[in-house]
Amino acid sequence: MQLIGPYLVGCALLVVAGVAKAIRPDDTTRALAAVIYVPARHLRWIIRVGSIIEAALGMVALLVPRTMTAGLVAVSYLVFAGAVAFARSKGGAIASCGCFGTPDTPATMLHVVINSGLAISAVVVALAGPTGSIASVLSEQPIHGIPLVAASALCGWLTYLAIAAMARLDAARRLLGISFRPPR
Repeated sequence: MQLIGPYLVGCALLVVAGVAKAIRPDDTTRALAAVIYVPARHLRWIIRVGSIIEAALGMVALLVPRTMTAGLVAVSYLVFAGAVAFARSKGGAIASCGCFGTPDTPATMLHVVINSGLAISAVVVALAGPTGSIASVLSEQPIHGIPLVAASALCGWLTYLAIAAMARLDAARRLLGISFRPPR
């Protein structure tokens, strides 16, 4: 199945981010409260429930990659990409999207691109019409999927760094007024 690696990364990130936001919903609440008008106390619970659903979807889609679960993963990432793009259009970069339950995850255009790419990989998996469980998918891979799982774990970590660490570095660079343009 093509693009199963990025799909696994997307599912794992849904689990990690969903659990993190369910535990610490305040940063996501602040980020969304800046662009939608729902009282913060209600929004906090909406985010907590949505985060639990997000983590559950990620886990189910990871364990049972089917057309429906992959489609729901694709919709999730399209919604996330749209939400970040919308928030940025309302006033530039928001301080934090709270994606990983921490205040230091600024939303960037790279975030939109990554979410869009993960959505595309989920669409491709959904269109492939997978059947069976993740065990059956991995059994069809070389060495029973060990290289695929290892590469997916590495890509998941790099994706997290691109969303979280790169955004913090870019914010620090802007704060200090550092430019990477060559002098004239």
